[in-house]
Amino acid sequence: MTKTFGDLLNRVREKKPLVHHITNYVTATDCANVTLGIGASPVMADAIGEVDDITAISNALVLNMGTLNERTIPSMLAAGKAANTKNIPVVFDPVGAGASKLRNDTATSIISEVKLAVLRGNISEIKFAAGLGANTKGVGASESDISAACDSGSIAKTLAKKLNCIVVISSAVDIISDGEKIAYVENGNEMMANITGTGCMCSSLLGSFCGAAREDLFAAAAAAMLSMSISGELAFEKAGHLGNGSFRVALLDAIANLDAQTLERRAKYREV
Repeated sequence: MTKTFGDLLNRVREKKPLVHHITNYVTATDCANVTLGIGASPVMADAIGEVDDITAISNALVLNMGTLNERTIPSMLAAGKAANTKNIPVVFDPVGAGASKLRNDTATSIISEVKLAVLRGNISEIKFAAGLGANTKGVGASESDISAACDSGSIAKTLAKKLNCIVVISSAVDIISDGEKIAYVENGNEMMANITGTGCMCSSLLGSFCGAAREDLFAAAAAAMLSMSISGELAFEKAGHLGNGSFRVALLDAIANLDAQTLERRAKYREV
């Protein structure tokens, strides 16, 4: 790894990368706030008439299928292709892939037509992207996929090598692979699954870190996932006993207040 996780966090705060989102309306505010909290700058622009212009001035692009609709599908593809022409990293979050034909077709189109920097999803979504049988539960991973006796690290590594990108599987233990290495992030708290949008927020953090450190996307992805997971721990310590609403606010606070020393000290990270 060329820089420490703390160095990468400081790089985001120094560079303040502009992160263009075409995301879902359920979590757009949280995605914008987490991007601001980590030190980057969000823009949410999904009109087909301006995605080329907005993408061109951005440092990273996040595409999220959470509230997929036929109006924004062409915008996602156009923005992804515009980002590719300028070597701007693209983070793709194939929310709910495997749940419907529209989602399946859209995810397949984006993966095949856009060069991705990072593909992030739960195990069901990543299994779909890998061409394996997936049992997506709405926009979440199914219990059968979570409990199945499969090597998630191997799936991530194989898919990353095939797509020539970083693959991130969000779970109780997050998995990151570049097709050669596999890393495991063992931070986090189970309460993170009780509020909507934590996966989407992870994708925004991935865009923020990749926009600031595109020369080392593997390290950037690891730092992003650690930032989210450690912030979840800090939020639980502060407000977990108060309930989901207080925990959500504490999570945003923890991300905004996260510093390099805390990130380094609390990181539970192993690489194989």
